[in-house]
Amino acid sequence: MTTAGRFSRRLRTALRREAQGLLQAGPRTVQLMRPLGPQVPSDARVQQVLDLCMQVGEVLLSSGENADETTRTMLRLASACGLSAVDVDITFTSITMCCHRGMAAAPVTSMRLVRYRSLDLTRLAEVSSVVDRVEHAELDAEGAAAVLAEAVSAPHPYPRWVATTGWAGLAASIALLLGAAPVTALVAFVVTALIDRTGRLLNRWGLPAFFQQVVGGMLATGATLALFAGGVFPPGTKPSLVIAASITVLLSGLSVVGTVQDAISGYYVTAAGRGMEILLLSAGLLTGVVLGLKIGFEFGLALEVAGELPSGAGQFSISLLASAAAAASFSLAGYARPRPLLAAGLAGAAGWGTYGVLTQLFATGPVAATGAAAVVVGIATGLLRRSGSGVAPLVVTLAGITPLLPGFTAYRGFYQLAVEGLADGLVTATVALGIGLALAAGVAFGDFLARPRRTPVTSVAEAPQDADRQ
Repeated sequence: MTTAGRFSRRLRTALRREAQGLLQAGPRTVQLMRPLGPQVPSDARVQQVLDLCMQVGEVLLSSGENADETTRTMLRLASACGLSAVDVDITFTSITMCCHRGMAAAPVTSMRLVRYRSLDLTRLAEVSSVVDRVEHAELDAEGAAAVLAEAVSAPHPYPRWVATTGWAGLAASIALLLGAAPVTALVAFVVTALIDRTGRLLNRWGLPAFFQQVVGGMLATGATLALFAGGVFPPGTKPSLVIAASITVLLSGLSVVGTVQDAISGYYVTAAGRGMEILLLSAGLLTGVVLGLKIGFEFGLALEVAGELPSGAGQFSISLLASAAAAASFSLAGYARPRPLLAAGLAGAAGWGTYGVLTQLFATGPVAATGAAAVVVGIATGLLRRSGSGVAPLVVTLAGITPLLPGFTAYRGFYQLAVEGLADGLVTATVALGIGLALAAGVAFGDFLARPRRTPVTSVAEAPQDADRQ
């Protein structure tokens, strides 16, 4: 028989088999509401596990983790504690979790509001450690609840002034990365420390975050203009980089990456809430900077935007070191311990190094170069999820993108809106927005490429499939 004849016979056999399969009844795919094992868990047991999962989810969500990763972590923890038939629903400010117990008992539902947003990377690492220990059967639900309560209620590992030093060091490092003189970096350090302490005071008074951003933008601009008028800056030191560095610090607290990851993962309500928060806080920052510039104009003070940023081998080396210092300073401001500081510094240097090579050697545009650099940071995050090194992946994500934030481009856009007209300012602000979106999308894509492959999130226990019996 010829090759064509054998192929025709195999094709007819395959089609005949498929036709016979279409005429037969298929197996059940999901057995809904079946009891969880031989014994239905009691109300007290379910409530204990749900409360543990809700505390973990609250810490993750308030630290800036995306909704998909928070949901997966809560489902893994519940499954390790013996509850596999659970639903988790996350919105921007609330977490709802329901445990199904088949037809033998009513479901148990719990909800918790996420009322605060705080960056404590040490607490985040402790929570990740608790989840891992439960999954490896080193802790039961009761022991995990005790360890978690101690970790959440424990004071920060460093005094508050250390965190202020971290934010100020971030601003100084960004200024050096942009090519500022040492005196400009020192002024950026002092001004940002003043902004942080003022913001801490306003937060204790209960001032909404929008107005805190307005005050921060005005302080950054007003203090720089006052020092410029006082002759603190020698000629050629680019004082506008102080404002750009301060804007970068104020932008670093926005959950841009988490917002894009939520949208990509299908958590549209949470993404919309986070997007509105970013829009509102960015508008507050814009308002503060423009008001500061307008007040300066009234006193005859005009602080023009620095021109083209310097390049070359020498500046590239300085910027590479500054990017590592910026990422490490951000982690220090988030109370990270020494080991995560090193990982954050390496991620920041890798991300900015990629950006610098693409822009200086290959003349790549800022949006595309930022996206490619963010992919590198995302891949580092995904590999960290595989390694089990004890360093929270969110540390690398947040710190690694900090040197790439469009603080300088944002200030240029704000200045143009205040001085040069609406058209030019909107174009530059759109470029800054594009850089932010490329940054977030690149991190999400890189994390997807390198993270360990997992089954889709399933909130109701599935019955065994009978497909293998056919």
